[in-house]
Amino acid sequence: MSYASINTQALNGISALPVSVEVHISSGLPALSIVGLPEAAVRESKDRVRAAIINSGFDFPMQRITVNLAPADLPKDGGRYDLPIAIGILVASKQIPDNNLQDYEFHGELALSGELRPVSGALPVAMGAKKLNRTLILPTDSASLAALIKQADIFQASYLLDICRYLHQQQDLARPLTAPIIKRIYNLDMSDVKGQHRAKRALEIAAAGRHNMLMVGPPGTGKTMLASRLSGLLPALTEQQAIDTASIRSISHQGFNIKEWGQRPFRAPHHTASGVALVGGGSNPKPGEISLAHNGVLFLDELTEFDRHTLDVLREPLETGSITISRAARQAEFPANFQLIAAMNPCPQGYNCDGKSLCQCTHEQQRKHRSRISAPLLDRIDIHIEVPAIDRKALIENNETIESSEAIKQRIDAANQKQQQRCGKTNAELSSRETENFCALKNAEVKLLDQAMEKLKLSARAYHRILRMSRTIADLDDADDIEAKHLSEAISYRSLDRFIS
Repeated sequence: MSYASINTQALNGISALPVSVEVHISSGLPALSIVGLPEAAVRESKDRVRAAIINSGFDFPMQRITVNLAPADLPKDGGRYDLPIAIGILVASKQIPDNNLQDYEFHGELALSGELRPVSGALPVAMGAKKLNRTLILPTDSASLAALIKQADIFQASYLLDICRYLHQQQDLARPLTAPIIKRIYNLDMSDVKGQHRAKRALEIAAAGRHNMLMVGPPGTGKTMLASRLSGLLPALTEQQAIDTASIRSISHQGFNIKEWGQRPFRAPHHTASGVALVGGGSNPKPGEISLAHNGVLFLDELTEFDRHTLDVLREPLETGSITISRAARQAEFPANFQLIAAMNPCPQGYNCDGKSLCQCTHEQQRKHRSRISAPLLDRIDIHIEVPAIDRKALIENNETIESSEAIKQRIDAANQKQQQRCGKTNAELSSRETENFCALKNAEVKLLDQAMEKLKLSARAYHRILRMSRTIADLDDADDIEAKHLSEAISYRSLDRFIS
């Protein structure tokens, strides 16, 4: 019996699931059939495989060839199965030996010449191969990214013939070389932003505890400048966070640039983006903007210009830190632990509706403008801050001493370290029970918070968010207990609840 079984993996979200490529060659009219829920790109692989085998100097069996991708109920897509199918045919036809192939795993798309082309998801499959204790063979362009997974056993190859010679023990395959990791230098500095001391303070608190933030103010007050400088304030990614972030990018249409390793993503989709673009989707689910911003920042400028339904799709991911995309044929889950920073104008014309500015909006226009943000979404944003117009003198004169991002980041790193030592996570990620334990208040502070909830009509969710924010402010102040001044400052960042609702 001419039979071979080759190991590979299929991608489901950012998880890699084991797949066996079973090849059976039998007598009959020449034909190659692929079964096991192959999608279009996999079904077309038979033509690529046939040409690659012939152009590599091997004989393509003129018999009936059946390829089964097991498990049969798992959808298979992409060109990653070309290489394992070609190896399986060559092993089943006795043209290359099958010694210890159960210890190997193959991924790669084949050109008609037999050259190997890169595949998506190199990081997830490298982690999967490491868990299964298998040696991974990848195209050269994919192997350098997979080599970021420490202690993974990886070889790289440029041609199908190179792998065949390796299996014949006629030559060795090279190990991938990982490009040197260059620490990113952020050119955007907080010292570039003049004035706006209260907004800067709010941004520092947001960075220290990873709190969501909404900035409201007329055009040209520095909202976008502040948001674009947040990435330079955030603590460095851990190794696991860097792997997760890179894994999501590696399975997206954009791919992952190894030069961005260890950098927190900053995503700023245009306000014409759809709900699917934000959360992900498609018949073969791909990550959306919230997943591409995992462990980083999602900046939504001109928030009220987004469709309300589009904004409301963010409500569940903001709470859970993940998104599950369900389709008729498959389901995929993507992480989406992002920090939301949003900016909006106070009215359609962009001015403050206080009777002192140039605003000509009617009360109905103002209400309609604010109603584009639903109360449940607003409730999930910790910090609401007004960013007023800058005084002309402050803008023109250069008398004030402005702190740099490096000086602010030192305080943020110290506060983040306290949080990691105390509970192993940032304050914004605390559960309700953890919030009660780590954000306990004294009697005077409890009374103050109760009065604020009554006056501002705050929800239970807002109550817990104020407690977590107070804990972050206390951490920045290097205080063990939450004091009245910390709680008062946290409450002041919820003053827009009634303004927008």
